[in-house]
Amino acid sequence: MGEESPETLADLCLAHVCHSLDSLCTMQADGSLRLHWAPLLPQEMADQLLYKMATEGILNDRTIGIFRDCRQLRLRRACIRTCPVSAEALRLALCPHRLQELDASQVSGGLTGADVLTGLASNPQCSSSLQKLTLSGLQLDWGFLEEGGQVSFRSLQGIRTLILANTDLTDTGLEEVCSLPQLENLDISRTPVTDLTALLGSRSTLRSLCAHALRQLDMPPAGLLSVLRRLQALRHLDFSDDHFATPSEDDDGREGDETVRQLLEGSSGVLPALVSLDVSGRKRVTDGAVRAFVEARPKLVFLGLLATGAGSCEALFGCGSLKVTGEANEGQILEALRRYSERECFTQEALVHLYNLSSDLDKPRADILKLVLDGMQKHAQSLHVQLVATACVFNLTNQDLAVGLPLRLLSAILSQLLEAMKNFPNHQQVQKNCLLALCSDYILQDVPFNRYEAAKLVMNWLSSHEDPTLQRMAVAIISILVAKLSKEQTTQLGADIFIMKQLLGIVQQKAMVGVVDSTLKFALSALWNLTDETPTASRHFIQCQGLELYEEVLESYYSESSVQQKVLGLLNNIAEVEELQGDLMEEDLLEHILSLLQGPQVEVGVRYFAGGILAHLTSREAAWTLDEELRATILEQLHSAVMTWTPPEREMVSYRSFHPFLSLLQTSQPSGVQLWAVWAMRLVCSQNAAQYCSMLQEEGTVDLLRALTSHPDTHVDVRGLAECILGILDHHQSQRDILTDQPGQS
Repeated sequence: MGEESPETLADLCLAHVCHSLDSLCTMQADGSLRLHWAPLLPQEMADQLLYKMATEGILNDRTIGIFRDCRQLRLRRACIRTCPVSAEALRLALCPHRLQELDASQVSGGLTGADVLTGLASNPQCSSSLQKLTLSGLQLDWGFLEEGGQVSFRSLQGIRTLILANTDLTDTGLEEVCSLPQLENLDISRTPVTDLTALLGSRSTLRSLCAHALRQLDMPPAGLLSVLRRLQALRHLDFSDDHFATPSEDDDGREGDETVRQLLEGSSGVLPALVSLDVSGRKRVTDGAVRAFVEARPKLVFLGLLATGAGSCEALFGCGSLKVTGEANEGQILEALRRYSERECFTQEALVHLYNLSSDLDKPRADILKLVLDGMQKHAQSLHVQLVATACVFNLTNQDLAVGLPLRLLSAILSQLLEAMKNFPNHQQVQKNCLLALCSDYILQDVPFNRYEAAKLVMNWLSSHEDPTLQRMAVAIISILVAKLSKEQTTQLGADIFIMKQLLGIVQQKAMVGVVDSTLKFALSALWNLTDETPTASRHFIQCQGLELYEEVLESYYSESSVQQKVLGLLNNIAEVEELQGDLMEEDLLEHILSLLQGPQVEVGVRYFAGGILAHLTSREAAWTLDEELRATILEQLHSAVMTWTPPEREMVSYRSFHPFLSLLQTSQPSGVQLWAVWAMRLVCSQNAAQYCSMLQEEGTVDLLRALTSHPDTHVDVRGLAECILGILDHHQSQRDILTDQPGQS
């Protein structure tokens, strides 16, 4: 399934089971889970469930217990990669199955290779049925195996593929492994093996050998070539190295490099069956050697030449199905990302070349972005990979490129960007790359990702950086993110007074020098959204002297309507909180706001929010602490001002709910207060009927409007606007009824 396709029903069901295990299971005495009731699943589905649990990060000693029932959940291909599974849990839950494959690579929790072999030996059927075993990254515990242990690799007589990369495999262990009668594929990369002579024990069966970065190999080129020459069945050989990444170690791998040179330049009599050779990272690969090797092997299908400098050899082009890893062109770079996704150094090298290649892309490339994502996920803790990968992400999603990419792929990429920001909080370039990629209206508005987490990460970054360009970018991101958060998330974010201090600090910084720029406007927007129906954030605003600062901004930026609208919008949020209304009871402040309400040259947006502040403050007569004559004047001016307003064509305001209006719609309220509320509701309902008409019905606001229209003391102006809102609601409902009552449908 492509990234453009929706998730399959099977994947959705597996994910649901994974995250519902507590409700589907009972806990046993040992703490493990058992399913209440387990259907007889197809064997492939049981494998997929285990894999899903592993990749979702919920597979452990407790949850793996559901697989103890071999009759209902029958496993053949088991993956517990990187999961915290103990030797006992492995023995009880997985080894009773007739496994064909087991991937226990990089399992945390102290599991060793000896533990795995012991567990497999506990079920003779399993140890004989197993064909593929992956133990990469584990300690094999050779001391136990060599000192009279009851189990060894010799117990796995059916094994065909053995992956022992990044283990403590010894020469003696290699000898034992190569005695397996059916061994076809062997990976001993990054092991302390010093001599490969033991490979001759599998010379009649071994078809694939991966011997990447054997740093302790101590064989002269002639001796090594002699061993390789006798592996007559070998079709795939990986003898690559990444010592190129540490130029100070000039002699490291020198003999291996010489072996590769002689292998490439030798006759076709050396490894005649070879169709795949990887020598990426080797220093002595020349164009002439590559040409001789390719010409002598017309059936060659793969040649690894990344970081050798030989990828541009003309003999490589026009070779039909031959695939090459290198840096000469896009095909070689992408092939490197595909083949080397598990190898940090090669992934980094390929990404460096990809960055240069992707800087001038003019069309979306989901295929490339997916490869970058894979590298980021597999090397999340590697600063070098994340540094280059985040730069590539920016190139691949910049400007309009993101619009043409699958949403699910973009969502996964954004999750990795946030992961990089968390893992490397003090690395300025990584943070800058992530901010650059995030700073896109399309990405921030339309792509699903954890916006709450992103807002926190960007705020934390902003607290320690003052670069004007990056500051503007970060504040822009925050202002958009906060507007997209749910009410609960906004409340959580607003509970952190540190965030309020940071944003107010930016406003003060700009106000002190009288600057009106996008950074100031974004900061004001972020504060406005942060206090929307969030009393905690509103209280923090008051505690941080935000009111005093905003009064200065109102005075200083009297001719900047966009600034004034954002300032008044936030003060309107403060005025909605009853316990904070007393902080706004300043005569000078209210008279200034009243002047904005009445000003004929003032934009309707500024007048609208000025009216909202005054409506909320005058709606509670018992809480009014200023001169009563001022309140009467405000109410009179509010009524007359609202009646002069013309609704703007563009959307001026949006609301999470109509809850702040409920107290203003009471029949006991003055007409000016009621009028402002119904004008506001008519505005948003007429501009977005689908959203706000539903909100009217769900929140019970319709009853208050009907009460206004029927109450004898309701002012005619208020009644008219209330009836208009009800008319919009009725029309919207009738349109929905027409659409849902089509002929021929029940």
